[in-house]
Amino acid sequence: MRTLLALLTAAVVGAVTLLTLPAGPAAAAAVRIMPLGDSITGNPGCWRALLWNDLQASGHTNIDFVGTQAPQGCGVAYDGDGEGHGGALVTAVADQNQLPAWLSATRPDVVLMHFGTNDVWSNRSTDVILAAYGKLVDQMRASNPAMRVLVAQIIPMNPSSCTECAARVVALNAAIPGWAAAKNTTASPVTVVDQWTGFSTATDTGDGVHPNATGDRKMADRWLPAVIRALDGVQPSASPSRSASPSPSRSVSPSPSRSVSPSPSRSALPSDSVPPIPGCAATYKIVGQWPGGFQGEVTVRNGGTSPIAGWTARYTYTGGEQITQSWGATVTQTGGTVTALNAAWNGALAPGATATFGFLATGAPGTPPVTCTSR
Repeated sequence: MRTLLALLTAAVVGAVTLLTLPAGPAAAAAVRIMPLGDSITGNPGCWRALLWNDLQASGHTNIDFVGTQAPQGCGVAYDGDGEGHGGALVTAVADQNQLPAWLSATRPDVVLMHFGTNDVWSNRSTDVILAAYGKLVDQMRASNPAMRVLVAQIIPMNPSSCTECAARVVALNAAIPGWAAAKNTTASPVTVVDQWTGFSTATDTGDGVHPNATGDRKMADRWLPAVIRALDGVQPSASPSRSASPSPSRSVSPSPSRSVSPSPSRSALPSDSVPPIPGCAATYKIVGQWPGGFQGEVTVRNGGTSPIAGWTARYTYTGGEQITQSWGATVTQTGGTVTALNAAWNGALAPGATATFGFLATGAPGTPPVTCTSR
């Protein structure tokens, strides 16, 4: 009896011990990734399938692609949830406040945004598109203050029904790095992903707009390193690199602007490109040129010790040059005199901060002096 009692006591003590041992570490929650955009992302957007499998192969298996849109077949197994809406305009999504409901339903940690193709096709201005981007980022941060946002410089487009679309994409992509640098925060980084460079509408699309199999492969390859950095917890730089600007290496646009590389981020400029002159100062440079036209940019710097709320840059052409398109500022020209008023998103500059606007123009390029006033 004593032996039996001892055995029973030991069993009870063992059971209690097991019940009171601290639980092992819980499995880490999967990182929730939302691909966001239009038909290039969602109809069927098979770069998502390639990216999913590339991430799995790289050892990043604890992920969950999320979105309210049902998966579509791409010939391979993958997590097909996403937020790609065929025909959608990013400006309409922002104006109609559609994103908060999608965020509430899916609670992403990372957003991959390739958005704006239909806006370009609909001739929405670069400033209006960037304002929509900004509103969506604000809504993402309201959903998750630590949201990691990856924003694409969108793939080129050259549809037969829109001869100006190719140049409009160039203008939008040129302005994205500067917008991203202004929108970036340490808690919620905004990273620019260059989907433009090396992408050909002739060989990588079937219709001048939507990627084919080779285009999907190129898009997945461009997303992959940026997504891995986000998943590995590396804070993306607040200053998008010069390599984020599209390359002039191919000719897919019907207009002369096709061979011009969009201007780099204002924060990617060499430190000696804008001398630290006190007060508002500006410099002018030529980014690219072709027979009968050129692309230029002006960089404004707050060289003072106090913040400024806005700026105006002015310069005068003497050779008959005429601006045909601009981004990053409201640009007007009267005779040879050009006046540029900051955009809504890049007017406020802290001491030492810079902003850049770009433009296309006809004529022979010169380098006129620029005056800058602040307010």
